[in-house]
Amino acid sequence: MQMDENLKNFKTSEMIPFNEALGLISGKWKMNILYALSRLGKLRYGQIKNLLESITPHVLATKLKELEEEGLIKRTVYPEIPPKVEYAITAKGESLLPILKQLCDWGKINCNKKDQSSNI
Repeated sequence: MQMDENLKNFKTSEMIPFNEALGLISGKWKMNILYALSRLGKLRYGQIKNLLESITPHVLATKLKELEEEGLIKRTVYPEIPPKVEYAITAKGESLLPILKQLCDWGKINCNKKDQSSNI
């Protein structure tokens, strides 16, 4: 009986918020876009496209729109001809920076090395 209550409490207090947070940043490109904006500042669509070479224009536009709707990035349109649009990370997006930095650091340590277990 106690275990069922522990599972219920864990689900409510940890799994649900974890899944909701993961939903905001999940997908192949969202974290890449957020990381680029966090490290490079304001970027235009073409600059982001150049950084993420294999992303299609449709997918990039979709991911930018999703990140904007989630409040993680801000889209600014300048009244110029041709139109100028810049994307920047928001305060909400910046709150993810420690996590993104830790993920980058973890990747530097663990992802670019030959699997040591195969040498045993």
